Amino acid sequence: MQRVIETDRGRLEGREGAGVRLFAGIPFAAPPIGERRWALPAAHAGWTGVRPATTFAKPAMQPVGAMELLTGAPPPDWREDCLALNVVTPACDGARRPVLVWIHGGSFVTGSGGISWYDGTSMATTGDVVVVTINYRLGALGWLHLGEVDDDLAGSGNCGLADQVLALRWVRDNIEAFGGDPGNVTVFGESAGAMSVGTLLATPSVAGLFHKAILQSGAAHNVVAVDQAAEVADRLLAALGVRDVAAARAIDAVQVLDAQIAVTAALTTERAARNRGGALGLTFGPVIDGHLLFEDPLAAIASGSAADVPLLTGTTAEEWKLFGLTSSSVEDDATIERRLARSTPNAEELAAAYRADMPDATPQQRWTAVLTDQVFRLPAIRLLEAQRKHQPDHTFAYRFEFASTAMDGLLGSCHALEIPFVFDTLDKPGVAQFTGPDAPRDLAVTMRDAWTSFARTGRPIGGGVVWPPYGEARSTMVLDHRVGVVDDPLSRTRAAWHWFD
Repeated sequence: MQRVIETDRGRLEGREGAGVRLFAGIPFAAPPIGERRWALPAAHAGWTGVRPATTFAKPAMQPVGAMELLTGAPPPDWREDCLALNVVTPACDGARRPVLVWIHGGSFVTGSGGISWYDGTSMATTGDVVVVTINYRLGALGWLHLGEVDDDLAGSGNCGLADQVLALRWVRDNIEAFGGDPGNVTVFGESAGAMSVGTLLATPSVAGLFHKAILQSGAAHNVVAVDQAAEVADRLLAALGVRDVAAARAIDAVQVLDAQIAVTAALTTERAARNRGGALGLTFGPVIDGHLLFEDPLAAIASGSAADVPLLTGTTAEEWKLFGLTSSSVEDDATIERRLARSTPNAEELAAAYRADMPDATPQQRWTAVLTDQVFRLPAIRLLEAQRKHQPDHTFAYRFEFASTAMDGLLGSCHALEIPFVFDTLDKPGVAQFTGPDAPRDLAVTMRDAWTSFARTGRPIGGGVVWPPYGEARSTMVLDHRVGVVDDPLSRTRAAWHWFD
């Protein structure tokens, strides 16, 4: 079996196992350190000889994330020099298989492409596809808009996005050597990864680098205006005690992370005091900077920026349960209406719609549904409506309703729960602590097959069911112990958000 592969930067030696070949820790960009900190990425210069590609690169700079806290995983051992990707392939044989490129989530501040939950082995062996996972810069090193401080760093607020684009260019130029088809690339991601995909759909420099898109619990709505991004940059420089970029580049990355954590905590407290409802209020993320990103992604998509891209998107039924674990409970419907009145123009109508759609739910369950819809479900619907005008036969929706039995059912069908089903990695360390020990493997097979068939043909097929397009009926595949199509699920609450954009 061929273990040494020639790329445009040099030769790589991977490893074999479980019916696949793994090439891990492949650098696709020059190390973003020193003078390259906060600079847009440049292609890696390459190497001589054969480079071992058997170990995953360390993740980008980041604090301890929610998943480590929930599953008991060790804190991330991060490194500023992090820009690497990983390839899992059935064979390096020129077969031109469909390629899936995964962009991890983590609120733009945590995560890694090397997490075992994202192991592409099952996808590759059963779907005959090539799976690529990537690292990109996070937090203050990936999304700090310094263009107002230094004209040479006009694109710095989108370094993380530019890293993703460069990784896709690497795929275009090299994936054929790994048995993949550069002309059939699907980009997919969850949470901040899905928001990245939604932004890429509106990014001119990415044209032609991917051909299908899957967005899990994230859409085309989490972007930051330049003035907000500039305020974050000012605060971070002040926390570091410096006024210019040269001085900030000389500071150890650990100090940058400490400043990032402090600034984020302060901004989170201020947002809470201003009663901004249930919005995620992300401190870092893509910036409409006029350099890489020129307009609101949803508006660009509605205008046809990704008119030729088949799209699959959806959410879990109780996304907000993951974020609401430490929130105060809601005891009555009057509290729901009072909270809605702080941020919505039709609080009474909305509250009534949730009572009608969820007559047997508790007030706490209805409030979880409100925040789930505001932050995740409604943005996904807006994206579906924007894209189906251009892809009426290849725009698809899902709703993941399986509820975790972990933590005595406290998590429900929460944010990120669908990930180990998509990758069919229910047996990986820490997964059962999240999904519960009785997670249905047949649902994982159904979702894995649907994702890989969509990558192959632009149509998801799983569990023997061909999914219908979203269309006028708003047809949505409901994923649970049983799988089936529902037209316009929870229609009253969806309609009650008619003012929302």
